[in-house]
Amino acid sequence: MTLIKSISGIRGTIGGNTGDTLNPLDIVKFTSAYATFIARNTGGNGNRRIVVGRDARISGEMVRSVVCGTLLGMGFDVIDLGLATTPTTELAVRYHKADGGIIITASHNPTQWNALKLLNAEGEFLTASDGAQVLAIAESEDFVYANVEHLGTYTTDHDFDSRHIADVLALRLVNVEAVKSRHFRVCVDAINSVGGIILPRLLEALGVEYNILNPEPTGRFAHNPEPLERNLQGIMDEMRKGGYDLGIVVDPDVDRLAFISEDGTMFGEEYTLVSVADYILSHTSGNTVSNLSSTRALRDVTLRHGGEYFASAVGEVNVTTKMKEVGAVIGGEGNGGVIYPESHYGRDALVGIALFLSLLAERDVTLTQLRATLPTYFIAKNRIDLTPTTDIDAILSRVKEMYTNEQVTDIDGVKIDFADKWVHLRKSNTEPIIRVYSEAATMEEADAIGKELMKVVEEMS
Repeated sequence: MTLIKSISGIRGTIGGNTGDTLNPLDIVKFTSAYATFIARNTGGNGNRRIVVGRDARISGEMVRSVVCGTLLGMGFDVIDLGLATTPTTELAVRYHKADGGIIITASHNPTQWNALKLLNAEGEFLTASDGAQVLAIAESEDFVYANVEHLGTYTTDHDFDSRHIADVLALRLVNVEAVKSRHFRVCVDAINSVGGIILPRLLEALGVEYNILNPEPTGRFAHNPEPLERNLQGIMDEMRKGGYDLGIVVDPDVDRLAFISEDGTMFGEEYTLVSVADYILSHTSGNTVSNLSSTRALRDVTLRHGGEYFASAVGEVNVTTKMKEVGAVIGGEGNGGVIYPESHYGRDALVGIALFLSLLAERDVTLTQLRATLPTYFIAKNRIDLTPTTDIDAILSRVKEMYTNEQVTDIDGVKIDFADKWVHLRKSNTEPIIRVYSEAATMEEADAIGKELMKVVEEMS
């Protein structure tokens, strides 16, 4: 059983002992701490209003009930979106002029996990320093509940999907008419969550014919929900039957996006952001940002368009902070996360789908043709499970010593940049593992350098 407190929120497995998992008592504690943080930081000038949305996980209704009840007990009004994507909830915070928001989702984690993702009044994730304040308040349990005359009120907004879709269609570079004229036929894997609710509506608005796999939002995922090739044989097999222009894959909270080419092969999750950035930069000059674990292809595409590329630490808030700092026109993460500031500073698969279809329609290309125009790299994504005795700091220090003659970046774990490849080791924000990502001109080279570093780690563990 696991409870992880990080920049990505409060995440854990359901059931078990308090303090060790995400259970009702701990949900109350962290929700109370968040509400206290919001109250203190608004200085009494806020609306005392919090938006809550959730994905379709089995535990979602239980967690939602505890979160909403706790917020009411803290004297906050709650606007409950019900089943809603992460980006939908982010937009709803701004629309409702709320002081913040809580998204109940463990994103790509398996069924037994759930999490509280915490938002500020801009509908963006809390910074590391803000998150640290919430954790300190939770540790001290320094919160005061409202008396009976000052309890919060509870209302619902179960059709914010409509506003989200309207916002996407109104974006300057979403070419609705061009998309409609292509008469795309797509296959979608909605992984039994909220994508099965909102994506049909988006595709219908774009004039796209679709077939949806795993559409029912039951939270009983048909396969491992992380949108990686090893988990997507179902949609890849369906695509190989022919008759589709592309496949679309999302994770349970619809902030990550991957595509399948018309021949049933992976387009590559790293190339979701790269291709959308290529489209944006062809219309808008500017800079780009991705995290340290993302492909060099974004850098290459950015330079090709005359912009400047910047890297951030892993974590959506780190990416958005760097984007604001350098004025990036597009950014995101290599896991299929597209962040388009003209919409909002959050990963949004709906925005990614609309922009990607606009790209295909305007250029009149297939996915395999588009992929051939982009720089080619291969990323190997490995992991090492942590044990209670693993000394991560010592491991990373040792790795830095081994590669002092190479370019080393240590703002987030350790990344070693070679002339023709790179490898990045870091502790995950969302799972009790060390992620080992490596990239090179071939998958064999990428895997080899990753395995070399994994051997060092295993020898020290």
